[in-house]
Amino acid sequence: MTTPANEGGKLRYGWTTGACATAATTAAYTALLTGSFPDPVGIVLPKGQTPEFALTRENLAEDSASASVVKDAGDDPDVTHGAVISATVRHGEPGSGVSFVAGPGVGTVTKPGLPLDVGEPAINPVPRQMMREAVDGVAAAHGGSGDVVVEISVEGGEEIATRTWNPRLGILGGLSILGTTGVVVPYSCSAWIASIRRGVDVARSAGHQHVAGCTGSTSERVVSEVHGLPEDALLDMGDFAGAVLKYLRRHPVPRLTIGGGVGKLSKLALGHLDLHSGRSQVDLSALADMAREIGGDDDLLEQIRNSNTALEALRHSQSAGVALGDLIAERARVEAVAVLREAPVAVDVIVIDRAGTIVGRTAGS
Repeated sequence: MTTPANEGGKLRYGWTTGACATAATTAAYTALLTGSFPDPVGIVLPKGQTPEFALTRENLAEDSASASVVKDAGDDPDVTHGAVISATVRHGEPGSGVSFVAGPGVGTVTKPGLPLDVGEPAINPVPRQMMREAVDGVAAAHGGSGDVVVEISVEGGEEIATRTWNPRLGILGGLSILGTTGVVVPYSCSAWIASIRRGVDVARSAGHQHVAGCTGSTSERVVSEVHGLPEDALLDMGDFAGAVLKYLRRHPVPRLTIGGGVGKLSKLALGHLDLHSGRSQVDLSALADMAREIGGDDDLLEQIRNSNTALEALRHSQSAGVALGDLIAERARVEAVAVLREAPVAVDVIVIDRAGTIVGRTAGS
């Protein structure tokens, strides 16, 4: 398969498990309809890239077809690098569309608070959409109905998952199929922080008075839409909130918007400047204390403490009419201002859920 190089050629990007599953699904369904596996198989990613993947296994039976690809995470130290990701495609009932099944090595959701219902295969929404679109494309090209059952499996996935947060999150039996863009950006503290600094430099050189630091592509899209910011005013913050704030302290821009999911920004609200799941954790007891400050009763506090994720805690608060998202945003703003010290940077914060809905914001945003 082909993998894109990072800007400057220093780090090689890779492909998400979702992209790999989409490639395997495309090849398997094509073979099911035509009797022949495309190899390499091309797909279209959400941002328009068109990578090709080599097949490592293929099997055509009377009523099913299976194809496998090896995940290449590029230069990212991803625990799933080298994993064999397979898709088995079978015809479904007429009118059923695309349904998903967790094969060996793919987890099942067992607790609420995730973007999937309990009992669903741990195949996240964007990879599902990518596979649905791939199935539609193959069906249109080869006269299929598009009604299929797609079973995704990962060789050794159950063991690999023990080195992730899946068991704690209640995703049991294997890995999650993830990705919002299809591309794995290589994790490197020094390279990422350098790119943040360069982003600030570029924004200042362009004369921008307002920049945004966001934790991911969804929050970046939301913040950009809210404020109408140009692309070169968007800083690729990721988990490195501290790097953005400390560099802006020395090289200020008049306004900074921080955008991110409720989990990561709840960490910032509690004083964490590195938002990576391996280096800071959501403190549900602290979120319960925050909810108490704004009128949460004992039942709500107990629900928050027993939540599986910050998102679940937020949903309990929303149901109780308690604006926990807004308080998380304000506390995150206070922490950011403290890091900025006396730098002339006005800060506002926008908190989103996984779907990109704004669930909290400071007054200034």
